[in-house]
Amino acid sequence: MPELRMPDQVEREDLGAFVARSVRLDGQSVIRLRNRGGTGRLDVWGATPFDALCTRSVEGEVEPADVTVSGNELLASLTVAGGPEMDPGPQRDLLWRSELPPPEGWRRVDDLPAKLVGEVADRGIAMAKENVGPKGTPPASLLDQEVFTVSGSGLDVKIPLRCLFVLSGMGFLVAEPAESEIVRVSATDSWLRMDSRYGAVVRRRHALLSLLM
Repeated sequence: MPELRMPDQVEREDLGAFVARSVRLDGQSVIRLRNRGGTGRLDVWGATPFDALCTRSVEGEVEPADVTVSGNELLASLTVAGGPEMDPGPQRDLLWRSELPPPEGWRRVDDLPAKLVGEVADRGIAMAKENVGPKGTPPASLLDQEVFTVSGSGLDVKIPLRCLFVLSGMGFLVAEPAESEIVRVSATDSWLRMDSRYGAVVRRRHALLSLLM
């Protein structure tokens, strides 16, 4: 049976907010918890309906060291039990279908003003509400619109609107950011990452090519 250990109440509340947002985006969401190699911290991952991952780090440890659980069950444990040690729910490892990015090899590309990112996200969300598809979701053509192109460290990185949807939907953007508040863009040859104060969005820069038999 998995065990989640988080002595600090503020950290538990932060995790609870992350999981609640993830469940709000996807009622069947699963959350992946991974120990960060002897640091006393957890990397928390969630898949989203926008073909991008959300993540943040909190103080704590989990046993096993890499486990996937139901978002709803983890949220219930955090809300009802809420103690330093808790059962996050049964393992749901087979439900995690997303590749995780590498922990190393990231290059800082550029910093974007958080205020500008929030404004573009708000405009995109307004457009999405006017162009909802038959399944109640924004069309892929809208989500794939490239809203920023940044350059640095020898990389040119294009940022699609779907990444901003995740930043906004997960509550990662500061409501009224100061002029100095930024969203940091990092990348590898294959991955894009946007870090804000409260969490990060990660997405593959290029689609995986299927193998032809």
